[in-house]
Amino acid sequence: MDTLEQATADLERLENQLRKLLDQVRTLREENQSLQDRQESLVAERAALVAKNDEARNKVEGMIHRLKALEQL
Repeated sequence: MDTLEQATADLERLENQLRKLLDQVRTLREENQSLQDRQESLVAERAALVAKNDEARNKVEGMIHRLKALEQL
């Protein structure tokens, strides 16, 4: 194999490696975006659950106070 053929083969190998790397970058970007979207969704879901939990706790505390008030009658 002469120098030109070797250089051509090396360039083709390099081009293939670059294509693979670009595919990996694209895949990782898509996966990263998906994970960021999922995290955003989970943060919102958690906030909603915390709010519901606070609401339930307030209702239970209100019932406890009313029961205590009834006991004092």
